[in-house]
Amino acid sequence: MIDRAVLKWSTVEYYLGEALAASYRLSHEHRGPLVCYEVDGNAREIALFVELDKNQKPPRSRMPAIAIDEVRHHDRRMARIRTTAPVLMRDFHDLALSVADRIVRNDCSLDTAYRETLQAWNALLDQHRVVGAQRSLGLHGELAMLWALAMQYGWETALESWTGPVAEEHDFAFSAFDIEVKTTSSERRRHSINGLDQLIESMDRPLWFVSIRLTRGGAGGRTLSESIDAVQKAAMSELPKLGARVTKMLERFRLEADAQTDERWTLRDAPLVLSAAAVPKLQLDVGSESLSDRIHSVRYEVDLTGLAQAQNYPFDISELQLP
Repeated sequence: MIDRAVLKWSTVEYYLGEALAASYRLSHEHRGPLVCYEVDGNAREIALFVELDKNQKPPRSRMPAIAIDEVRHHDRRMARIRTTAPVLMRDFHDLALSVADRIVRNDCSLDTAYRETLQAWNALLDQHRVVGAQRSLGLHGELAMLWALAMQYGWETALESWTGPVAEEHDFAFSAFDIEVKTTSSERRRHSINGLDQLIESMDRPLWFVSIRLTRGGAGGRTLSESIDAVQKAAMSELPKLGARVTKMLERFRLEADAQTDERWTLRDAPLVLSAAAVPKLQLDVGSESLSDRIHSVRYEVDLTGLAQAQNYPFDISELQLP
């Protein structure tokens, strides 16, 4: 039996980053159901497996962030518990170990262990937690773009162009063009578009769309905290007053106090740059301005997997990296 204290997130993250498989038995050898924690290196995901009795069924998950199914594993009927939200994998790691603890140490049934853990972890499953994790991922992508722009134009110009998350403009606004940055941790290049205007050019300036995909980085990856620190130091090395500007911009992201900033990420592949005109978008066609005023919020997803890289865009992404 492996003690949960030994199964640290940094260990799991290493296997995910290196695309390696690992299996940890959490239950006693000759007592209780088999409980094991496994890392799938190919799918880059983690799961908790719990042995089922002859007539036992897995608990039902009513939470979109958690999937539970019955599988044949280790030559036994087992319940498999996974997360469907890659950005919550760090939190799910702790949740899975909490379920295992209740089964192994407290002799709880799977149903009881799962129910009690969910009651104690409601904050994990609230929508604001998902939004917070996505905001952290998005910030990491914007910092990577900021770094690339600073290498090309200098930190003062790059920071002046960075509008942050609360501005109505695009993420980066230059005099001759704008840049919208989207970051995802999914296998496909799928991004959320917020509003009907996010892919519309501002004041006739060309708009460029940069798609960034991140994956678990293992020991060679970068945490959000490390990237923030690197940006702060690099900006201050050019001009000391720029450190305060970085701090002010970061405050706009309103990261949760308990946001996980110890997850290590790395670029999955080269960024995809597209003209905004090449990105699929929704357009309003209601025939009346009075009707358009009644539509207050629109959010949709686009899948850019397989689209060809644009040519002759006016910035350099060769230096794009997680700082």
